[in-house]
Amino acid sequence: MEMMETMAAAVEGGVVVIREYNAERDRVGVEAVERRCEVGPSGGGMSLFTDLLGDPLCRVRHSPPFLMLVAEVICGSESREIVGIVRGCIKTVACGARKPHRGSSTTTAPLTSLAKHHTAPSPIYANVAYLLGLRVSPAHRRRGIGLKLVERMEEWFKEKGAEYAYMATEKDNEASIRLFTGRCGYSKFRTPAILVQPVFAHRLTLPRAIAIVRLPAADAEALYRRRFAATEFFPRDIDAVLANPLSLGTFLAVPAGCAAAARWEGADAFLADPPSSWAVASVWNSKEVFRLEVRGAGRWRRALALASRAVDWALPWLRIPSVPDLFRPFGMYLMYGLGGEGPAAAAYARAVCRHAHNMARTDPGCRVVAAEVAACEPLREGIPHWSRLSCAEDLWCVKRLAEEYSDGALGDWTKAPPPPTIFVDPREF
Repeated sequence: MEMMETMAAAVEGGVVVIREYNAERDRVGVEAVERRCEVGPSGGGMSLFTDLLGDPLCRVRHSPPFLMLVAEVICGSESREIVGIVRGCIKTVACGARKPHRGSSTTTAPLTSLAKHHTAPSPIYANVAYLLGLRVSPAHRRRGIGLKLVERMEEWFKEKGAEYAYMATEKDNEASIRLFTGRCGYSKFRTPAILVQPVFAHRLTLPRAIAIVRLPAADAEALYRRRFAATEFFPRDIDAVLANPLSLGTFLAVPAGCAAAARWEGADAFLADPPSSWAVASVWNSKEVFRLEVRGAGRWRRALALASRAVDWALPWLRIPSVPDLFRPFGMYLMYGLGGEGPAAAAYARAVCRHAHNMARTDPGCRVVAAEVAACEPLREGIPHWSRLSCAEDLWCVKRLAEEYSDGALGDWTKAPPPPTIFVDPREF
C-alpha cells in the first residue's frame, strides 16, 4: 500500500490536512476521536461504543487493499490535532447474475427455492469500495471536514479501479445521510437488518431430527461457489475469508438421517444429491477485532439485567433467558454466509444459529451473536434475535465511480432492484 500525498485546505481555526494514517504518531489522536464519537443513536439514551483494542486499522486490514485517512488541523507551528478519520477498502464482489442461455437449467430464483440439482447462476463481478468509520470530532463538525475525507478516499478508490463505492449507516443518522446523499452523490440502496441474539448461560438444545456438520474449508468454499456465488456482495475471494484465522468454521444443518450426516463425503457428493431441506452458515470471531459496550443505560435497566442473571444463577433448572452483562466491554460472534434450500430451510437455519450460540457461550467475554441479512431474506424467520438489541433497518448507500462497466451485462448496479438475499462480508462488519 503506497503512501498518499497530503491534501490541505483552510478551515475556521487553522488549516486542515488530509493524509494517510501513520500508526506510530497518530494512534493516540485517532483513539481520542473514536472516544468522542459514539456509534449508535445520537439523541440521548443508550448508545453503543466500540473499542478497537488499540488497532484503528482492525476493521479494514483483512481486506486488501485498504487505506485509512486522518484529518489534522494545524494551527501555527506547534498546535496539531487529529479531528477526523475515515477508512476504506476495495474488493471484487458479485453484483448480479447473467441471464441463462435459452434451454439452460440455470435459474435466478431465491436461494431457498433452487431446484435440487441446479447450481447458482453465473455471477457478474464488479470492483467495489467500502467506506466505513467516518468520524469527525463534535467540536469540528459543520466545517466540511467529513466531505474532504470522503472526497479524498474516493480519489484513492478510483485510482485502484473501483467501479462503485458504498457505505452503511443507521437509518436515523440524519447528518450522515445528508452528507452522503446530499453532498457526495450517493443514493439509498439497500436496507438490511442486523439481528442480535444475547448469549445465555444455558446451552440451547438442537432438534434431534437435525444434525450439524462442520465442513472442511475446501468444501465450504466449493459449496458457497456452487450455490451462492451470484448472491449480491458475494466476495470473489471467499477462499481468503474462510481461511482467515478469525473464521471459526462453516456449519451445515441437515436431516439427522441423511447420508451427509452419517458420513461426509465432500461438497460434490452432497450437492449431487442434497436433502430436501438444509442450511449453512459460517462464524466469524469479531471479539478479536473489536469490543462493544452499551453506555447510557439507566439504573433500572442495569438492575433488571443483573436481577435476571441472579435469578438464573440461583434457579438454573428454570433455564431463564438472563440478560448478559452488556454494560462492560463485550465480544461478538458474527454469522455470515447464511443460506439454505428447501421448504424447511428456515428451521435448519435456526439450528445453525443455535449451534453458533453454543459456540459463543464457551468463549469468555463473547456475549452476543449477530447476523446481517437482506430486508426480504427468506431465512430471516429462522434467525433468533432480540428486537431491543437488533436494528430492524440498517441503510446502505451506493455511488457509481466509473464511467465504464467491467461487465455490460449488468448495466448500472445502483438502479438494480433489491434481491431477496445478500452476502455480508465479515471483514467489514
